[in-house]
Amino acid sequence: MSSDANAYDAGSGEDQQRLDLADGIDHQVAMVMDLNQCVGCQTCSIACKTLWTSGSGQEYMYWNNVETKPGEGYPRGWEESGGGWKSDANDEREPGEIPSKEDYGDAWEFNHSEIMYEGDDTPLRPKGGDPEYGPNWEEDQGAGEYPNSYYFYLPRICNHCTHPSCVEACPRSALYKREEDGIVLVDQERCRGYRYCVEGCPYKKVYYNEVKKTSEKCIFCYPRIEGEGPDGEVKPTACASECPPQLRYVGFLDDQQGPIYKLVERYGVALPLHPEYQTQPNVYYIPPFAPPQQDTEGETLEVDRIPPEYLEELFGEEVHDALETIQREREKVERGGSSELMDILTTVNNEDQYRLEVFDDA
Repeated sequence: MSSDANAYDAGSGEDQQRLDLADGIDHQVAMVMDLNQCVGCQTCSIACKTLWTSGSGQEYMYWNNVETKPGEGYPRGWEESGGGWKSDANDEREPGEIPSKEDYGDAWEFNHSEIMYEGDDTPLRPKGGDPEYGPNWEEDQGAGEYPNSYYFYLPRICNHCTHPSCVEACPRSALYKREEDGIVLVDQERCRGYRYCVEGCPYKKVYYNEVKKTSEKCIFCYPRIEGEGPDGEVKPTACASECPPQLRYVGFLDDQQGPIYKLVERYGVALPLHPEYQTQPNVYYIPPFAPPQQDTEGETLEVDRIPPEYLEELFGEEVHDALETIQREREKVERGGSSELMDILTTVNNEDQYRLEVFDDA
C-alpha cells in the first residue's frame, strides 16, 4: 500500500460523481470510540502519521490526534476559534477562522545526531531552545483541584459528517462524499488551495499542505476498507487496528446487527462531539465515567468528579441519559444478569468490533 495519501485521494477530476451532501449514500461508515478505555498512548496517532502524513508539507498534520480534556486541543483553541461557519450582525453566514501555524505547533527537531553520532553528552531536547507550544502541550494536565483533579483523553479524526460543512464551503466541489460509504475526500486535481474548507470545518480537521498547495484530511483509511492492502483483506482503519486497548468500533450505521447501530441507535450511548455544530458527525463517543469526588480525609462525596455540565458541553444533553443507561446495564451485570450492551463494550473479539464486509439489508 502506498504511503502517499494523495495517491488515494485524487479522485478522477470532472468525472468524479458528486453527491448532494447526504443524498445517494448507500451505507454510511462510522466509528465509535469508548473514552473509558483510552490511555492516551498516541499509538493511533503514530499509526496514522506513519501511514498517511509522513510526506513533505504534512509535518504538522495529525489526521488522528488524542487530546487531554479539559484542554485547548489540536489545533490550540479549536473549539473557541470561531467554529466553522459563523454569523455576522445581520445573521448572515460568514466563514470561521483559519488556525495559525503556531496554533498547530511546529514539528520539533531533536538533537538525535549529536547524541548518537557525535558523542554529545547533553540530554535529548528540541533544537533551538525550549519550544513555546506543540501538540499535546497540556497532556495529563486537566482541571480541578486536589484531591479532585480530573482529565480524560479524547481521540479525534475527521467525522465524515452527514452534512459536511467542508464540502459545502468549497467553491470548486473538490470535497465530496463517496456514494458507497459516505467517506469525505478531497479531489487533489480539483483543489486550488482556497482553504475555505479549513475555515468551514468546525472541528478543524482539514489541513493545508503549503508545499502542494492543496487541502488534505483523514480518508478513513478507505484503501484498507476496500481490501487494497498486500494481503487483499478488508481491514479497519489503522488507528483502530493499532490501538492497544482496542477502544474503537468500525462499521456501518444501517447494519442493525453491528455494534455501531446498537451503540448509536438501539441504546443511545454513543454520542457525537459538539452536536450543536449541526454537521451530524459519523464519529461517536462513549462518554467517560470517573469515581466520585473525595474530601481531604478520603471520604467519598456524592458529587461527580467530572462536572456533568462539562460533558454536556462536549456531547449535548443526551450525555446524561447515556451515562445512566450504561450505569443501569452495568449494575444489571453485577447482580448476575446479562446485558447485550455490556457485552459489546467489553468484547475482546475484533470480529465483533469491526464489521466492514458487505451485509444484507435484511
